[in-house]
Amino acid sequence: MLQIAIVGGTGYTGVELIRLLSSHPKVNIKWLTSRSEAGKPVASIFPSLRGISELTYSDLGEDTLSALTQCDVVFFATPHGVAMQQAEALVAAGVKVIDLAADFRLQSLQGFEHWYKHKHACPDLLKQAAYGLPEINREAIKSASVIGNPGCYPTTAILGLKPVIEAQNLASNALIEPRIIIDAKSGVSGAGRQAKLSLNYAETTDNFSAYGVAGHRHLPEIEQGVHVLLQSKFTQNIRFVPHLVPMIRGMFSTIHLGLTEAGCQLDLQAIYEQAYKDEPFIDVLPAGEFPDTRSVRASNRLRIAVHQNNSNKEATILVVQDNLVKGAAGQAVQCMNVMFGFEESLGLNHVPVVP
Repeated sequence: MLQIAIVGGTGYTGVELIRLLSSHPKVNIKWLTSRSEAGKPVASIFPSLRGISELTYSDLGEDTLSALTQCDVVFFATPHGVAMQQAEALVAAGVKVIDLAADFRLQSLQGFEHWYKHKHACPDLLKQAAYGLPEINREAIKSASVIGNPGCYPTTAILGLKPVIEAQNLASNALIEPRIIIDAKSGVSGAGRQAKLSLNYAETTDNFSAYGVAGHRHLPEIEQGVHVLLQSKFTQNIRFVPHLVPMIRGMFSTIHLGLTEAGCQLDLQAIYEQAYKDEPFIDVLPAGEFPDTRSVRASNRLRIAVHQNNSNKEATILVVQDNLVKGAAGQAVQCMNVMFGFEESLGLNHVPVVP
């Protein structure tokens, strides 16, 4: 039985980790930390966990840090910049670290410092970290001590592009034009559990808005996924614009691709079905069907639809997921399963919630 700690257990990703890991047959949640709620039972903050968890939040002091070194895995569901302050000591003690923030996502130190406004505290450990997207990086995850859990938008973008980029890597000519447009939408839970005017009910309900139009910190992560992890042999310029939609959870990314003459000769539907036929959490819909966000709500599933229009030399890839599960906590648990040799779907076979 793995001994687990969750640092930052009062945010939305933290409570999702508690929900998912509480039903995992191979783990025991030993520690939950929260500076703001230390000493309070978890069920007093999240009544949904009454009868599920009897744990009490602890402050992240020296005594707690020492106790964390006795765990097998520590999940950090904290703001950017926290995990990297503690990771070296934990790894030195033989503890696996899975960070749901951005401390170990970007391999470029310059890129990390530019987008996240932190100087990296452990650049040598960053070099050893594995990007936690099992469908692409499973072998690296198996032997990693530190996982940088992907951002929610990059998960949809990279997995949405993987089959066509891999097909292009095998071709002698480019299959898609060098311009990729990603039009993405997320529910308000993606901004975290915080009191902020722009996120309150009166501001977000009956409203729809774009943000990060001039540049968003998930763009370099998407570019890293395409150019480094997928090793695209052709240069693609990626335009990414996220939007906030008036729903609590859910993410919908629409990827627009221009096809070359060679690309029009392909059956993209068949390529996507073949690429993901053995992946337990990726569902490629039949031709002519299109996904909606509620079809994945509260589950670790990601659904993809492919629309190919050879007359206009274009393809549209539609990707949906729950931003808090496959886009965050569920993916982290999936990575843990891979790291410890468990069945990858263990503790994650939750049926989507409808309505």
